Amino acid sequence: MAISNEQIVDAGKVLLNQSNSLAARFRALFLLRNAKDDLSVKLICECFSDPSVLLKHELAYCLGQMQNQTAIRLDLDYGFLDFCWIQSQAFLIKVLEDESHEPMFRHEAGEALAAIGDPVNKFGVAEILKKYSNDPVVEVAETCQLALEMILWRKSNGNIPRSQYDSIDPAPPLDDENKTVDELVSILLNQQNTLWERYRALFALRNLNTDAATKAIAKGLFSEDSALFRHEVAYVLGQIQSPVVISELKERLSSLNESGMVRHECAEALGSIGTEECRQILVEFLKDKERVVRESCEVALNIAAGEDVFENIL
Repeated sequence: MAISNEQIVDAGKVLLNQSNSLAARFRALFLLRNAKDDLSVKLICECFSDPSVLLKHELAYCLGQMQNQTAIRLDLDYGFLDFCWIQSQAFLIKVLEDESHEPMFRHEAGEALAAIGDPVNKFGVAEILKKYSNDPVVEVAETCQLALEMILWRKSNGNIPRSQYDSIDPAPPLDDENKTVDELVSILLNQQNTLWERYRALFALRNLNTDAATKAIAKGLFSEDSALFRHEVAYVLGQIQSPVVISELKERLSSLNESGMVRHECAEALGSIGTEECRQILVEFLKDKERVVRESCEVALNIAAGEDVFENIL
């Protein structure tokens, strides 16, 4: 169904209004994401000063999924000082470069740059990703290393197609159909492999969509070498939406020493699975000490309630 210009403008108003619930703002964001036009990109970009890192991270993610290059470099004249830092500047690039931003936000900006792509190096994305591949924040550095691999892969192989889950992934799945689940798991969990290799095994396992493959993926939640990797594992489990991994997701969400990036993704995965057990788990963490976890549980409960993201947006 086509999305009208009026709907886009109204959704932008909902998104930008901080007095609205996060659930309502997320629904408005999803409408803008699906519109994919320049106006939607600009409205999403206007929200990047929001105090919620969860929302900002989701904004950057949606820009990457939209694959609209307006998001890479965007000239905006906001007319007030709070947004002066973005005037006539690279947008996602500026987010990545600004070390005062939360790592979760910068990570998503880096990943979005790779999802959008820069096939003729019009914006110098590869050089910027290479620079931040050595960022002192490990999650940002690892994201940029993966993003750079994706840029290089696309130069040789063309655009990565959308997955069966309608996502642009940060790495293509391994395309060796002869590999068994055990072989893929061996690649996934071997910390001597590069993150690029492990991500490719992760998406190959996801695409099998069997209980055995899903349980195998969940083992990655306990791979202590990389919070970025664990967060991607949780994200993939949310895509699969299988209740066979509820206990693993609960365990990582319950770990107060775990990175907020990982715990938030576990919460959203539980919301996507959406069973009564999942809802009870999420309610337990609505008052978590970490804002990103609290807000993720709020949004996840909305998802678990089965609300259509296109209903009652405005």
